[in-house]
Amino acid sequence: MAHDLTLPPGKKLFFASDCHLGEPDYQTSRDREKKMVSWLNRYEDQAAGFFLLGDIFDFWFEYNHVIPKGYVRFLGKLAEITDRGIPVFFFTGNHDMWLFDYFSKELNISVFREPQTFRVNQARLQVGHGDGLGPGQTSYKILKVMFSNPLCQWL
Repeated sequence: MAHDLTLPPGKKLFFASDCHLGEPDYQTSRDREKKMVSWLNRYEDQAAGFFLLGDIFDFWFEYNHVIPKGYVRFLGKLAEITDRGIPVFFFTGNHDMWLFDYFSKELNISVFREPQTFRVNQARLQVGHGDGLGPGQTSYKILKVMFSNPLCQWL
């Protein structure tokens, strides 16, 4: 099933991936977070949508009643963008696969765990994070299935 997006004249889609917020240390991550917020600020008026293609966080594990510490500037900016009616599409990567419903409920962001097809005007885009999609990497693919299992996540 393809997701339909209309690209109005003068508007663009923007893509980012592998920001790894949270690593290698607090200050470096904070500087990178500020650059991401600056990027969102710079292009939000031109945006028909933002695609965040996984590993935005170096590690994200979301609990039922708390969210990971940090990233408040970035999360607040995402909320501001979606409140303006600009869609944000988040594809989980291997570093942020434990993102559950916080983004969809609190930030109104569409979250995808698998590649998706988007129909943008007359074009078709296949969008996803990409890790583990190609041939090989059998041990990683098994590990990914285990990490995605709800029982393993609960444990």
